[in-house]
Amino acid sequence: MSFGSNSVGMGSRVVAEIFPHCHSMASGAIAQFPLSLSIKNAMDAGEMGLIGEQFDPSVVGRIREEEFESRSGSDNVEGASGDDQEANEDGPPRKKKYHRHTPHQIQELESFFKECPHPDEKQRSELSRRLGLESKQIKFWFQNRRTQMKTQMERHENIILRQEHDKLRAENEMLKDAMKNPTCNNCGGPAVPGSVSNYELQQLRIENARLKDELGRICILANKFLGRPLTSSAGPISPQGVNSSLELGVGRNGFGGVANIPGSMMQTSLEFVEGPVMSLTMPHDRNMLIDLALTAMDELIKMAEADSPLWIKSLDGGRDVFNQEEYMRTFSPCIGMKPNGFVTEASRETGMVIINSSALIETMMDANRWAEMFPCMIARSATTDVLLSPSVTGTKNGALQVMVAEFQVLSPLVPVRQAKFLRFCKQHIEGVWAVVDVSIDTNREGLSADPFQTYRRLPSGFVVQDVPNNYSKVTWIEHAEYDESIVHHLCRPLLSSGMGFGAPKWVATLQRQCECLAVLMSSTITVQDQSGISPIGRKSMLKLAQRMTYNFCSGVCASSVRKWDKLCVGNVGEDVRVLTRKNVNDPGEPPGVVLCAATTVWLPMTRQRLFDFMRDERMRSEWDILSNGGPLQEMVHIAKGQAPGNCASLLRAGAMNANDSGMLILQETWNDSSGSLVVYAPVDVPSMSMVMNGGDSTCVALLPSGFAILPDGYFGHGGLINSNGTMVKTEGSSNESGGCLLTVGFQILVNSLPTAKLTVESVETVNNLISCTIQKIKAAVLET
Repeated sequence: MSFGSNSVGMGSRVVAEIFPHCHSMASGAIAQFPLSLSIKNAMDAGEMGLIGEQFDPSVVGRIREEEFESRSGSDNVEGASGDDQEANEDGPPRKKKYHRHTPHQIQELESFFKECPHPDEKQRSELSRRLGLESKQIKFWFQNRRTQMKTQMERHENIILRQEHDKLRAENEMLKDAMKNPTCNNCGGPAVPGSVSNYELQQLRIENARLKDELGRICILANKFLGRPLTSSAGPISPQGVNSSLELGVGRNGFGGVANIPGSMMQTSLEFVEGPVMSLTMPHDRNMLIDLALTAMDELIKMAEADSPLWIKSLDGGRDVFNQEEYMRTFSPCIGMKPNGFVTEASRETGMVIINSSALIETMMDANRWAEMFPCMIARSATTDVLLSPSVTGTKNGALQVMVAEFQVLSPLVPVRQAKFLRFCKQHIEGVWAVVDVSIDTNREGLSADPFQTYRRLPSGFVVQDVPNNYSKVTWIEHAEYDESIVHHLCRPLLSSGMGFGAPKWVATLQRQCECLAVLMSSTITVQDQSGISPIGRKSMLKLAQRMTYNFCSGVCASSVRKWDKLCVGNVGEDVRVLTRKNVNDPGEPPGVVLCAATTVWLPMTRQRLFDFMRDERMRSEWDILSNGGPLQEMVHIAKGQAPGNCASLLRAGAMNANDSGMLILQETWNDSSGSLVVYAPVDVPSMSMVMNGGDSTCVALLPSGFAILPDGYFGHGGLINSNGTMVKTEGSSNESGGCLLTVGFQILVNSLPTAKLTVESVETVNNLISCTIQKIKAAVLET
């Protein structure tokens, strides 16, 4: 049996078999099939403790032991309780019969209550058999025990609230007395309040701004000499009228809180670092930022010129190599001197993109659309301030804004880059636009504002020019300085080659994304896409696949999109990062404890060869435990580009019965000159039936796993460009080296209870899964 374009007819027939009511959405609960580990059924009470972990022991001390016993359900009506009792219809009501449980019964019930406050029918029956009680007595005991716990907690909260109330009343009375008899702080005599003139109010505002600026200088000194941020009762320093805490909403581009957290290679739970920033309340500060934007734009235009002496051709005549000496002679540092220990990263790339200049400019000046255009490169972004609005309504010419962003490479060995920068847009002539980014320099008097800063964005951006047939010519410039010591040695060539954060990566991603949008907006459906899905169903499935890829990237890169906690286990390799998080109320993930493990290794094979192997359904059983030991069958195929590997698909095990409503696999793959991606997640048939009928895909729980295939850095230049921008010729180098970097990432549900504790066995199992998968892939590819 062949599994290519010839199997399209079979795929359509399989969809009809397994989704007999594809155009009528089925109702009912949607089962979830996350990839889970086998966990021991019996767990210690300390691991599953609910009362012992959350209940304050001081509350128990305030309650008499006799009341605790009597209210814990040890006294029960024999055979009935509460509304479950029925009146005797044949005569007068009988007297209720009570009996006290034995100490052994109470001890067993209390012990079980700590592990499971809400037992099901099976558990109640087991307790009834073991303790010699009726099932109803067990049920009523747990009901009474839960009521008692709730009463105790409410009583404790009432005591605290009453104390707070008394304290506030006392403060209120004291303030009232002070307002009745105001006194002068200088002479101690009675104060006579008067009206404040507008002039005095303006002077107060200026003085307030001066004090804020002085506080910023003090915080800078504290950061330098104390090695930690200086907190103040006045709160964080923020621009006037700007929400500096970045609380811009909930979602992929929304931010919760902001903390001064140092960035490091293995850091998790990342948040945007917003240390002492420049106060934008003073007019000269605003003018300084405008001058910085104009200087950065002039530098970008000169670096983008085709015959610029700032670039020299590589040894093989391919890519442009940055001329650091010429740059130092031409420009003066616009954001200060390079910090000690930093290296320079510079690259330039030119390409044709199927999008006009106006649409591209609108996308780049919108933080949300910008992040969606580069989903695997930008973890999150936001616009925090608008300094200049466009001079002409309806265009972005002259727009200047302050932005924050997190940039990522799909590897746990490369730390996320956090940046706060200006973005300036300018139209030079008709059909020619330029957008430049430059980091906001927070240096004051030569002092670094953030001792944990590891990345500076020098003037970077692109120049776009309209060409016929709705295409654009884009020249992209990336210029940055970063601390190379926090990058794993395996990934340093990747970054210095420009395929990590450089211009070739941005242009390749932009070309692939614009091609994807053009294909999806086209009215023509390819032969491979003829699988009987309505347009709204295709849109819903693509949205689900997009969310799956976002979640995979956040787990591999440990960005601040999700809050992860790092685990340190002795038996896990030093290059394997293990993270964990607890999901309670996110409908897009199964509830419980989620474990994420990721690592990056070098493999002695070309990137294209490895990608073709990973996306081949016939070879899936060589490495995937979800394939049930056999090949997979592609049921649905939605193309996202001209290349056959750029698509979203729905797979199932070939050995499954057509009438069996078992597990399916949602998969998204893409491939371009900068890298490849294979992401997949198990889903169930009812959920996909709803999605393919146009239903809401946000309620489908996913735990994605997958692979990112990256260049190893020793290609495309006839050698290696080191961190100083110079060429190093390697023996036998060519346009494609014989190796690549493979990032493996798994997200697994280890326990369906969010309150459960993670065991060492679970971590070791995931570590073994990664090791075995890599060995299987290496063995299978090298044999073919």
